Amino acid sequence: MPLELNRRADLTLDAYRRVAWEGAGVRLGPVAQKAMAEARRAFIHLLDTDPDITVYGVTSGYGQHANKRFTGEARRSHAQRPPRSAAVAFGPPAPERVARGIVLARLANFIEGHAAITPALADRVAGLLDAALPQVSLSGQGGAGEILWMAPLIVDLAEEFPLGEKDALSLINGSPAASALIADAALAMRRRLDLAERVFALSAEAIKAPLEAYDAAFDGLWGDPYEAQALQRLRDLLAGGATERRPYQAPVSYRILPRVLGQMRRAVALAEEIAQGSLQSVTDNPVFLMPDAQHPRPRVYSNGGYHNARAYPALDNLGAAAADLCILAERHNTKLLDGRYSLLPDQLQAADEAYIGIVGFVQVGYAEQARRAAQRTFLPGSEAGGFGQNDVSPLTGLAWRGQEEVGQCLEAALAMLGVVASQAFHMTGRAAPPALAETLATIRRHFPPMTQSRVLGPDLKALADCFRAEIYRGVP
Repeated sequence: MPLELNRRADLTLDAYRRVAWEGAGVRLGPVAQKAMAEARRAFIHLLDTDPDITVYGVTSGYGQHANKRFTGEARRSHAQRPPRSAAVAFGPPAPERVARGIVLARLANFIEGHAAITPALADRVAGLLDAALPQVSLSGQGGAGEILWMAPLIVDLAEEFPLGEKDALSLINGSPAASALIADAALAMRRRLDLAERVFALSAEAIKAPLEAYDAAFDGLWGDPYEAQALQRLRDLLAGGATERRPYQAPVSYRILPRVLGQMRRAVALAEEIAQGSLQSVTDNPVFLMPDAQHPRPRVYSNGGYHNARAYPALDNLGAAAADLCILAERHNTKLLDGRYSLLPDQLQAADEAYIGIVGFVQVGYAEQARRAAQRTFLPGSEAGGFGQNDVSPLTGLAWRGQEEVGQCLEAALAMLGVVASQAFHMTGRAAPPALAETLATIRRHFPPMTQSRVLGPDLKALADCFRAEIYRGVP
């Protein structure tokens, strides 16, 4: 069933999931239709009655040609040119779900009239979600705004639709890609967080970590709501586990677990907040404002709303938090595989027919790959800023690619930690706590406990693929 949008408040993270991930269509409701029609009439009236008005891209040229002026028929002729040259980026394509998210986020500028386009054109953009979308490159996205992201999606539409003043610019301007990328990452990392908490809890139970490290006393002593949530989740997951625990404290990587998971919770919550705000933001340039009590005439303001300065730092934070979890998973494995620390049977890591210790080698590789991918994103340096007026480029695409790579490393790291924890339960003849029973069963469906030597790579890949399918469930 199509999602009806009437106001920007309708563009929620849940709406994003339904449209971008699950393939729902969109229609613009009567309230949006009325607002867009009124804004379009007011905008054209303003152009026709104020010969001295300057509206970027309408009475002036674009970019380095902003000093050129257009009036009358020249203004209308200028408006009719589709933005062909902006469809220039090439390279590996973004996933279909991201392309759909960009189109959905584009509608935030339209539905309350701030782009001043006709309802008919807005309907055509929403209608793009009813069919397969053109591919959008993930590489070469260095534009000052996001015209390189949006142009491939709408250039065919712009070729066939009779464009009027401001239409072409309103189709490609703004920051819908940043909105889509942070929303996509927030949804995926929330699910990875849930998976990580279950697998790390399984590891804590495998080593019989003393439960005092996760006691409710620390909810208040540490004074952080996200760490308190992580502590509570660990207590819930470990409830009903072994009553006889280790005789002394577990290694550091187990005792700091709620704090590292709390940091991941904080990064995900911030990403969700920024995604929600970004999806509802008006980011058009120039933006059209209808008259109000303080302003009796409409206004058209040039602005920098298309530069989403919140998205790429939040993406970096997600990548950093997930990379820490990859490293923590590697530390857990080294302790589980070493009987001096795990207090588990030597057979778990002995070089015999059931040798599983080699998994630790691969774990190190994924942890280091995650560390490299989780690099901080900055604005381009002075030699790479752009040209003319377009002198600063947000590299949100790089930040998304980085955290997505870290996310895939985390799925692999959790798969490897899961199979080693599973082997520990198998070697000791123990069952998982009730809340972790299904997670352990899932691990064993793809990677049965080792009783003799076998090739491990295919089973590990199958489990990592299973985890990835869990993260992106609902995506076609």
